[in-house]
Amino acid sequence: MARTGLAERVDRLEEMMMRLAYTQMKTEMEIQALKEEMKAFKDEMLEFKNEMKAFKDEMKAFKDEMLEFKNEMKAFKDEMKAFKDEMRAWREEVDKDRKAMNKRWGELANKMGTLVEDIVAPAFPEVIERRFGGDILMQMINVKVKDPEDRHRTKEFDLIAVSEKAVYWCEVKSNPNMECIERFVEALKEKELFRFFPGYRDKELVGVFASLNLPEEVVNYLSRRGVYAMGMKGEYMDILNFEEVRR
Repeated sequence: MARTGLAERVDRLEEMMMRLAYTQMKTEMEIQALKEEMKAFKDEMLEFKNEMKAFKDEMKAFKDEMLEFKNEMKAFKDEMKAFKDEMRAWREEVDKDRKAMNKRWGELANKMGTLVEDIVAPAFPEVIERRFGGDILMQMINVKVKDPEDRHRTKEFDLIAVSEKAVYWCEVKSNPNMECIERFVEALKEKELFRFFPGYRDKELVGVFASLNLPEEVVNYLSRRGVYAMGMKGEYMDILNFEEVRR
């Protein structure tokens, strides 16, 4: 009886030892599996760190390239600004010289009494045909006409050009002032030309005020009064307020 109880305890002890050994082996296997997973994780992390390092290196290289590009662009912009400043100064100087030359040219022509004949009249037909269309059929320069209604009264017209549909009356002044401009505007308003040239009454009357140099305020005033302003535009003469008056 005592032997049987001892055997049972030995059996239970062996069973417990076997369970303990199994549990220990299972634990060791799990620990080994965990170690392998941790090693794989560390390897992945190391690979990730290496990739991140490579990415950071690439980003640094990119930033360095961008910084170099920005510096080059800044240098290019600075050069362009300096170039534009030089060009602006050059143009201002050229414009200044051209205006001075035109002024001297106009003064000389005015002193010689040939401003209309030598400067304005040769350019007038081309300007009119280009701007208004149609051919100039006739042009009169510095013509004096007697008043058909008063033979003791005469009027001198600087420049008249006639096309099929219109007659262009051009007043020319080397040194324009508001008084002479206003007189011309009023004469246009009264259609005074038709008094001396009644044969043109069926045509449209177009007023043009011409000078080598017309200040901006004069051009603006003529535009408001519906009169075309003709002056030097660069190297040639042109209507300076064509669109403004046409509107």
